Amino acid sequence: MTARGAAPLAISLGDPAGIGPELICEAWVQRETAGLPPFFVMGGAGLLADAARTRGLALPVAPIHTPEAAGNCFAEALPVLGALDAEYRPGRSTPEGARLAHDSLRAATALAIEGRTAALVTGPVAKSELAAIGFAFPGQTEFVAAACGVAAEDAVMLLAGPQLRTVPLTVHVALAEVPGLLSIELVCRRARVVARAMAIDFGIARPRLALTGLNPHAGEDGRMGREEIAIIAPAIALLRQEGIDASGPYPADSLFAPHARGGYDVAIAMYHDQALVPIKALDFDAGVNMTLGLPIVRTSPDHGTAFGIAGSGTASAGAMIAAIRMAGECSARRAAAQFRLS
Repeated sequence: MTARGAAPLAISLGDPAGIGPELICEAWVQRETAGLPPFFVMGGAGLLADAARTRGLALPVAPIHTPEAAGNCFAEALPVLGALDAEYRPGRSTPEGARLAHDSLRAATALAIEGRTAALVTGPVAKSELAAIGFAFPGQTEFVAAACGVAAEDAVMLLAGPQLRTVPLTVHVALAEVPGLLSIELVCRRARVVARAMAIDFGIARPRLALTGLNPHAGEDGRMGREEIAIIAPAIALLRQEGIDASGPYPADSLFAPHARGGYDVAIAMYHDQALVPIKALDFDAGVNMTLGLPIVRTSPDHGTAFGIAGSGTASAGAMIAAIRMAGECSARRAAAQFRLS
């Protein structure tokens, strides 16, 4: 769906010791068969070339000086912007590698915010390694949201695959904290972001939102908890009054069954594992993490650095390819919507 002549996508390296670099290389090799839009990588020309050789890929690298130059060479070589680089040492995370991951992320994000790229795709990072060098954010999602000037509560994580889309209402918090974090305001605020993104980024005119309960059996009329009665159901009623097609709360143990998935476009779950377990069970090698509510399109493969298999050539590039494809499709829809409104 990417329009001809559109700006290329920017990809940040992620941790250079992880599987990110080799999967970026694999994505470029499969660019035609996978139908990927033009993209460039923010730094890492040398390590990408080494990663490709380690994986047994024939991959020429083309240094570029501006994002706009990526389209001119993408068909023949992987465009790489900037002088950022490091030695390729798969499986051996280092402070130097974490700094490269950070610098690549920061530079690629800035270009996306400036409008010089169509979208941002972020390679997987090691959060603990970033924290060790002073990275002040829980993860890349929070960093990108802050760079865009978006409040953390308005940056919503979507996990999307061929069979399912899910949103965790609360994310990286202890399970014991979840009940205290839930509120009618939080449910409504994030559901509005989801509904708008489904319409604009995914082209679903009237998206159907299905909300899970927090407790087993969705509380079973208060016998197993009252969050469904006091918070989730009233929030759904308010959303429906606003014209949003929201329904639930549904028991999470049955909402993701094959016969149920056709009844909604996205499921909003109350906590991390409630949303991520089904998406990873169904679409592990094609799952995409997308941040909704941003002025830019940002996606990432829904997996980590996988240091244990980095450099072995066994890591699947499916999720990286899916993240690049989704970023291109969503940015094209945004561009088309802006054209219609202009």
